[in-house]
Amino acid sequence: MFKNFLFFSFIVSVTFFPGQTWSASHIKLGMSNALTGPASYIGKGVSRGATVYFEQLNNAGGINGQRVELISLDDAYEPKNTIKNIKNFIIQEEVLALLNFMGTPSSHAILPILKQSNVPFLMPLTGADFLRTPVINNIFNLRASYLQEAQAQIEFLIEAKKVNKIALVIQADEFGLAAQRSYEQIFKKYNIVPVITERYKRNTNDIERVLDNLTTMPLDTVIFVGTYQPLSYLINLGYEQGIRAYFSTLSFVSSSYLFARLEHPSKVIVSEVIPSPYQCQWRICKKFIRDMKQAGYVDFNKFQLEGYLNAHVFNLVAKRCGIKLTRACLLEEFNSFKYKQDGLNISFTPNNHQGLNQVYLSFSDSLKIEN
Repeated sequence: MFKNFLFFSFIVSVTFFPGQTWSASHIKLGMSNALTGPASYIGKGVSRGATVYFEQLNNAGGINGQRVELISLDDAYEPKNTIKNIKNFIIQEEVLALLNFMGTPSSHAILPILKQSNVPFLMPLTGADFLRTPVINNIFNLRASYLQEAQAQIEFLIEAKKVNKIALVIQADEFGLAAQRSYEQIFKKYNIVPVITERYKRNTNDIERVLDNLTTMPLDTVIFVGTYQPLSYLINLGYEQGIRAYFSTLSFVSSSYLFARLEHPSKVIVSEVIPSPYQCQWRICKKFIRDMKQAGYVDFNKFQLEGYLNAHVFNLVAKRCGIKLTRACLLEEFNSFKYKQDGLNISFTPNNHQGLNQVYLSFSDSLKIEN
């Protein structure tokens, strides 16, 4: 297997050059995320947002006269599938760049390929530290990091709610490990040590055992890293077993999906990196809603908006290269890209490949009443 990987890396390194110019008629982008499985609500949302944006863009003439072809493949939030997909994108499809990949485990699995190939890896849906520090030449993030999300959550819980008995429940993969590193970094600032750390298997509701262990501890807070299905199960079942703690989680959980599945008056916090489309005041949000309605959608969510916004940023940066669009030019333009409009402030530099820093906290109805 290792020899096969080295061979693939060699093929990539000698075949696809950063200076290669793409077809004058169209630009190919590759997108791999979960279109099936428990996390498909994220992948489908991001895919819809990006697809609608590029359809509108192509109808208006594309990027400097070039149509954008967004090739979407399903990986079901399983890294082994992401590896297959990226090989297809680079070798068979010869894409210009990779856009809107979803998930920390998937990003970690393909990281050696990304570093070797130098293919632009743009605005993935993950706040992982290993994609940010140290800066990697061909990787650019838009959303805020897990560290920033953890800071916002812990600051609220400790300073506003005075909690001190915290449990960590994390997905047993690179997502869980990356998030755990971020939380522990913030815990140190407050001299907090989790009273218990539990893990569960990705893409499952492996929660009963976790809950059995939580009920043996005095807790006032449970920090959860994962998707909304196992979290809602944990919150509802925990309430029935007497747990009245705060629950806090990262933006990988959809707050609207989660809150709709709460069966009891539970106190839940979700940190978000993209504002609600219905409350957002950015000009691009208003265009997003118009375009989505025109495409036939009636319900809008933050993942759709994130996919749409990522596509918009790609468009703005690629246009700066003119008709001679190459990977090298794209990466060079990302390194100096700045955009400021109606409170949306995006900035990349050679030393900082993360464009946004905003974090928003969403609260369940019971927590809103408490506040």
